[in-house]
Amino acid sequence: MSLSQIELAQTENPVDLVERIALYRQWSFDREEDDEISIGVAGSWTDYNIAFTWLPEIEALHVACAFDLKVPLARRNESMALISLINEQLWVGHFDIWPQDGVIMFRHTLLLAGGATLNPMQCEAALSNAVVACERYYQAFQFVIWAGKTGREALDSAMIETQGEA
Repeated sequence: MSLSQIELAQTENPVDLVERIALYRQWSFDREEDDEISIGVAGSWTDYNIAFTWLPEIEALHVACAFDLKVPLARRNESMALISLINEQLWVGHFDIWPQDGVIMFRHTLLLAGGATLNPMQCEAALSNAVVACERYYQAFQFVIWAGKTGREALDSAMIETQGEA
């Protein structure tokens, strides 16, 4: 079976499709609620916890990708400045800080209003986009939190493109 053969029945919860994709990809996941699944994905900088949550009242599938990097209160303002600079560059999704515990996360929502159906490629794209965004900006967040850099300095430092191989 290929990924394109995984389908969602019209009356099925979209999280069921996400679960089948996780099984197909052999990703570790946890599903304690019918409307939510949490998937663990290894990145090159850190591990990511990606939660897909179905919101039936607005017919939307919310995707949240968090990583283990908490912003101390003393670095919140500069972290928010960095998030603002990053979000200006993003076409899909956005970063924010979860206020209760200071965790940085990438969020995006797929609207499925009016009976639109979810397909595996949409799920893969949402998951991939979240991980790529987190991988791209992870070091900038570290520079602000641990090195005391400003948001602009951190973004400029993290976005240096390397050429060649060592």
